[in-house]
This record gives sequence, C-alpha cells and structure tokens, in this order.
Amino acid sequence: MKSRDIEPFFATLQQANPQPRTELAYTSVFELLAAVLLSAQATDASVNKATQALFAVAPTPARMLALGADGLTSCIRTVGLYRTKTAHLLSTCRMLVEQHGGRVPRTRAALEALPGVGRKTANVVLNVAYGEPTIAVDTHIFRVSNRTGLAPGPTPLVVEEGLLQRVPAHYRVDAHHWLILHGRYVCQARRPLCERCGVARWCDTYARASKGP
Repeated sequence: MKSRDIEPFFATLQQANPQPRTELAYTSVFELLAAVLLSAQATDASVNKATQALFAVAPTPARMLALGADGLTSCIRTVGLYRTKTAHLLSTCRMLVEQHGGRVPRTRAALEALPGVGRKTANVVLNVAYGEPTIAVDTHIFRVSNRTGLAPGPTPLVVEEGLLQRVPAHYRVDAHHWLILHGRYVCQARRPLCERCGVARWCDTYARASKGP
C-alpha cells in the first residue's frame, strides 16, 4: 500500500464506522481484562455467552477468587482452553488483589506481569479501557495488514511496529477496531469478500488480482 493511500483507506473505514467498539461485553476494566484473557483462540460470541453468567456472580477480582477453580471452571467450560484460562485468571485475580488493590494497572509492564497477559492482551486493555493509541495485532489484523500491504511483516510484533509507524496519529486510537472488524467480516481468511470491500481500491492483493496473470 502506497503511503498516499493510507489516509483515504482509514477515512473510508471511519466513515463506515465512526465510533468502533470491541465486540466483547464488559462493564468495568477488570471485566474487559478477564474477557480478553478468555478470548484467546475463542470467538467473542462464545466468550460473551460465558461471561454473562460469570460477571453476574464475580464482577471483581476478589469475588472471582472466591469462586475457586471449580466455580470458575463451571462458568467458562464452554470456552476453549478453559483449564489453562481458569489457572491464569485466578492467578491474575490474586495478583490484582495482593499487588494492585483490586484494580487493573495502567502500565504495559504491570499488565504483562499478570499471568496469561501478553503484549496483545495488554494492548487491548491499554487501548479500549485507557484510550491509548496501541494496536493489538490478532490474527485478523495480521492478515489485513499483510494482504493490503498496509504494514506487512512475518510476526505480530513486526506488523504492530509497522502499523504504529504508518497509521496517521488521528486514526491510531480506533485503528485496532477498524482493522479487526474488517478482517472478521470482510477480509476473511478463507475467502475475502473483495466484491463488498470499501477499501479494495487501496489493497495490494486486490490490485494484483485485478491485473490478472
């Protein structure tokens, strides 16, 4: 993607969705953190279904700790990798209570010190909860960035660094959402819906396909 194409690319995404939001359901920063932890290798819909019951009984780290492993597992059993996620979530709750007064920290270092929280999860919390211009590169953003040529790279970190360099500052806070939603519903993995893509004209892959062999 040429540098001159980046502004109209994001302007088009913004026009179609002026106020993008995460599709995870939450009512507090802690609930957001828990939902993102549960979302690894799982759909947002499956996570929301599980957390609806979970957050009703355990909306805080202390109350989630009180559930114990059996209680937490019974709530999230339908989510993939639930045993590992139960262990990580309970350990995270314990650290939040013991080291952070039950609050979710606002720094990357403190977030990434929590069990099960990697760079992507920390970026989501920093962006969605605290409004920082971070970009969490999941499988959708990785795919869109490489296909379009917006920020190609072999690893999520390389793609993230490329996006932070190329995405104009005034789009950076919302870029994470626009790219995820575009990858989830339009630029899909198996068959991208190029015929209904509003930004296809700036996409490197679409340009190559249009030229033919």
